[in-house]
Amino acid sequence: MRNNKITAVVQARYNSVRFPGKILSNINGRSALEILLLRLKKSKNLTNIIISTTNDKRNISIKKICKKLNIKYFSGSENNVLDRYYKTALKFNIKNVIRITSDCPLIDPSLLDSMIKVYFEKKADYLSNTNPPTYPDGLDIEIFKFSALKKAWLNAKKSYDKEHVTPFLKKNNKLKKINFKNDKDYSKVRITLDEKSDLEVIRGIFKYFKNNIYFNLNDIIKLYKSEKKLFLKNMHLKRNYGGVISYGQKVWKRAQQIIPGGTMLYSKNPNLFLPNFWPTYYTKARGYSVWDLQGKKYSDLSSMGVGTNILGYAKKEIDDAVIKAIQNSNMSSLNCYEEVSLAEKLIEINPWAHMVKYARTGAEANSIAIRIARATTGKNKIAICGYHGWHDWYLAANLDDDQNLNNHLMRNLKINGVNKNLRKSVLTFDYNDFKGAKKILSSKDVAAVIMEVSRNVKPQNNFLKKIRSLTKNKNIILIFDECTSGFRENLGGLHRKFNVTPDIAVFGKALGNGYAITAVVGIKEVMENANSSFISSTFWTERIGPTAALKTIELMKKTQSWKIITEMGIKFKKQIKKIADKNKIKINIQGLDAMPKFEFDHEDKEIFTTFLSQEMLKKNILATNFIYFCINHDENIMKKYYECLDEVFFKISKTIKENISTKNLLEGPIKTSGLRYRP
Repeated sequence: MRNNKITAVVQARYNSVRFPGKILSNINGRSALEILLLRLKKSKNLTNIIISTTNDKRNISIKKICKKLNIKYFSGSENNVLDRYYKTALKFNIKNVIRITSDCPLIDPSLLDSMIKVYFEKKADYLSNTNPPTYPDGLDIEIFKFSALKKAWLNAKKSYDKEHVTPFLKKNNKLKKINFKNDKDYSKVRITLDEKSDLEVIRGIFKYFKNNIYFNLNDIIKLYKSEKKLFLKNMHLKRNYGGVISYGQKVWKRAQQIIPGGTMLYSKNPNLFLPNFWPTYYTKARGYSVWDLQGKKYSDLSSMGVGTNILGYAKKEIDDAVIKAIQNSNMSSLNCYEEVSLAEKLIEINPWAHMVKYARTGAEANSIAIRIARATTGKNKIAICGYHGWHDWYLAANLDDDQNLNNHLMRNLKINGVNKNLRKSVLTFDYNDFKGAKKILSSKDVAAVIMEVSRNVKPQNNFLKKIRSLTKNKNIILIFDECTSGFRENLGGLHRKFNVTPDIAVFGKALGNGYAITAVVGIKEVMENANSSFISSTFWTERIGPTAALKTIELMKKTQSWKIITEMGIKFKKQIKKIADKNKIKINIQGLDAMPKFEFDHEDKEIFTTFLSQEMLKKNILATNFIYFCINHDENIMKKYYECLDEVFFKISKTIKENISTKNLLEGPIKTSGLRYRP
């Protein structure tokens, strides 16, 4: 062994995507990295230890630890770890390399010595204890020749191979490869450091062994057998999960630790589309294209900013107007003139209306409308049909029966924290069910009806006109929530198409083409009652929203955007029906033409929808079973979409025909079922 020099190259950097700074986490008074290096120093067969890090300024703490322990280091590429490893080995003239990752602070030096011995005795090119694994996750060791590393460095082309160093070696059949097995399989035991739950487990282990940091594998196994509860906190995590998921998914894992629900908007939860694979985060967007955190470009044929960008992402004319407004200050002690101009424009578009109040979100605007309605009538109860946000007044519908809102876009809504005194204050009725509406409006204490004009189906038997007549007769304020439907099939509200005029209309989403602005538009005798209540907020007075809305309306009129996206939707509905019929797939087509949806008519519809997103993503298309069209979607991208959809439907049809388990279609979990499309 004396003539066989071998060096452990420990890859270490601060910038872990899922758990930044994890290797500097304090464990029993020392950092995880320091513990790893001290344990490695106990190896009898190890010649040297080198740290392979990067030039990121945050790695200065790593370099300080190296100096403290008299360990040399090399700084190289942040993302191309293969290149960093190769250049580290080249600089220090390392002929035999041991790959250790710094997220394995419990590496056992005696296990390492045993593997080094076998590596030299068997004259292996590559030896590891992970193919397949039999040791606990966190005791991963790979040993290989520099010559093999050089071949990988010269020939590896895929980004995955470069990021993870050894995949190319594992696939190279010309190398002599050996797997070092344990007598008993403990691969389900997790003592690695990837997430915060891992840190809890490792800290628990060190707490048990007190001041001794040199306990070995046998000690850990004995502890596992006697104190299994200690190891349960992270056993749900999959081994090498980080090597499989995308950069965006790693950030998503991190986000869930520090942001309740992981996102600010439920509709952007990646598990609603494609768990484990959805890109989740973006760096930029233009037209209908979106770039993820790794610079990969996708065509967005899904929600287009959850319906906000009819004119496409980063519309230059709108951005230029906003930039100019910002340069002249977005905020001041005085009011911006644009809010007056926008109010005049919205009243011009809706000549039945006389006054306007602004907010920045749809839920805010709906709450304003409800407050004004109650102030006008002096009544308390609200009748709803559709989805209107997250505020107490809306979610209170589920206080009496937690299923009341199930037919209003979202089902099984959680309502903890909603004021229980609001019980029975919100009444629900289904779209096109006039008898149901008439029954609940018989109550003398109904202040307002708030409803969507149309989302998935059209009004039948003069439903909207009957509701208007009934509310007028009973002196009930009628509010049309047009946050989603507004500006999609005409300029302004969809209610104009059906020749039904409300007392209040609420606009949002597309009004600012991605900039935050919502508007409550209504008749004077109702809107002026806002003055008898207190409705006010600092950032409702900022300048960006009204500026963006004015330019958006101008461009919508110029391009007649509603006609363009409606035509696209009509073609879409015809084409997907044709593709479905060809492949003998049953689907139900729903939605406004400008934002069409389809649902698989099959008990495994959620699996099929997940599969659709999975296969489309492989073609660099963000897709699910609905599309919010924008004016940039062209024939080329739609042709590609239809070709991909044909392939997806064919595979689904084949699976059904051959009676194969539909779960075999998926490479990951089934999407979370969140939205409910009303029949």
